[in-house]
Amino acid sequence: MDDRQIKDLIQDPKTLRRGFELMVRQYSEQLYWQVRRIVLTHDDTNDILQNAYLKAWNSIESFKGESKIITWLSRIAINEALDFTRRQKNRPALSTDDETLGLANQLVADRYFDGDETEAQLQEAIATLPDVQRTVFNLRYFDEMKYSEISSILGTSEGALKASYHIAVKKIADFFHKHD
Repeated sequence: MDDRQIKDLIQDPKTLRRGFELMVRQYSEQLYWQVRRIVLTHDDTNDILQNAYLKAWNSIESFKGESKIITWLSRIAINEALDFTRRQKNRPALSTDDETLGLANQLVADRYFDGDETEAQLQEAIATLPDVQRTVFNLRYFDEMKYSEISSILGTSEGALKASYHIAVKKIADFFHKHD
């Protein structure tokens, strides 16, 4: 189904539930990877997506159809993921082992990770970026989103996003040069 058909279904109270189910099915994989690139673990990603879908369901009447469905869902899911990472950073570590286990190490240790050494190194470089730069980089590089879409999701100007992306690319390149 295309975006317009799903919008029509979710805006009609008689077909809302069916439209929401189709929406979840249509965009789950894309949202999964958007969130996964922020939090890096499969289990955390699933938890965040569940929360995002609950928020989407509870606020479905506020969706007016002015943006793409994926833009609206991405905004909810990415904000949930960023909130999660902020809470994780503010939570005291349980042990020194937890403190030393970085985001990239968590990814490689995750049984769902199937990347090679270069992918692990890229994820390690991305994990060193501040949350917003990491999110902008992931959306632009992996999801190939236009700056206008990212702007709509993050509520930031396109100029600021371009600057964030280019700074992120520079930091990643520097990371690879240091680790060669």
